[in-house]
Amino acid sequence: MAIQKEIWEADIVENLYAQNPHLSLCVNADQHVVVGKLVHIPNAGASPAVVKNRTNLPAAVTRRQDIDVTYPLDEFTSDPVHIPDADKAELSYDKRRSVLMDTNMALSETVGVMMLLNWAPSASRIIRTTGSAVPAHLGKGSRLKMLLADLKKAQKQFNRDNMPQEGRYAMLDADMIDQLTDQLTDTQYRSYSAAYDEKKGIVGELFGFKILTRSYVLGYKGLSAVAPMETPHVGTCAAALCWHISAVEGAKGDVKFFEDEGNPQYYGDIYSGLVRMGGRKRRADQKGVIAIVQGIEAAAWATGTKYAVGDFVTQNDLTYVCIEAHTASAAFETDAAKWEVLE
Repeated sequence: MAIQKEIWEADIVENLYAQNPHLSLCVNADQHVVVGKLVHIPNAGASPAVVKNRTNLPAAVTRRQDIDVTYPLDEFTSDPVHIPDADKAELSYDKRRSVLMDTNMALSETVGVMMLLNWAPSASRIIRTTGSAVPAHLGKGSRLKMLLADLKKAQKQFNRDNMPQEGRYAMLDADMIDQLTDQLTDTQYRSYSAAYDEKKGIVGELFGFKILTRSYVLGYKGLSAVAPMETPHVGTCAAALCWHISAVEGAKGDVKFFEDEGNPQYYGDIYSGLVRMGGRKRRADQKGVIAIVQGIEAAAWATGTKYAVGDFVTQNDLTYVCIEAHTASAAFETDAAKWEVLE
């Protein structure tokens, strides 16, 4: 029996937003998508100056310079999955439905993470965690625990940037949110939990940020956000993302489901999916977006010291991470191949 492509395409879209609530917590640019794969947004230039009690006449005439914003959508495609004809007849469960659901979930996870990567700020908008050292849950070695004070710094920066109080969000991974909520008193936890909203994916509120969580949010290598990897780099630091709803943007283009039922070469059915989606930070100065990145402990490199994979040191104003365990030689240059520069 043929599947209903329209139903599965709609299901992919529904699951995208259900599994990734942040995709709805941004400026929606869907209306500006051209031919399903490109975003084109007319952008107004600077507003005219206003002068009180003008005395210089005639007034200088200015011309507004409008700058259009254009960017392509990323294309996410699942690997085609083959279901042999025999499986449909012999298995006690509906393998086709299982494959379609797996395709749906895989697309949702990848799209959700890559949107966060599109929103990730650069060095000028990074706050480092300042707690005690704990084992790294990304990379190797140890990282500094996230404190309530670290999130409060993000609140202070948003206030300085004149970001509206309403519409502030923070997304933390499972480990970082656990570190944060462990510091709350019973009274603070009740206040935090009062903002719980299952439909929007909000688990609480702290310092004016609606808190969301997912298994993975962001990873930074040095001062740059990096795409997730099955085996993260030893120097990767986990990060939480704080944003204002007006400061980030997302756009959805084509969503397609492909089927090839009764393929004569593979003696079965083949299914795959495609989603085109993209996003960006809306301000060149990156205001309204902050990454709270795990801090590290990096002592000055010292000869004769035993270093393990994931240890950090400073040398000549640069930060390095150890990629091969060793005992330091008399000169750093001798061991250079055992270190990788981060910052």
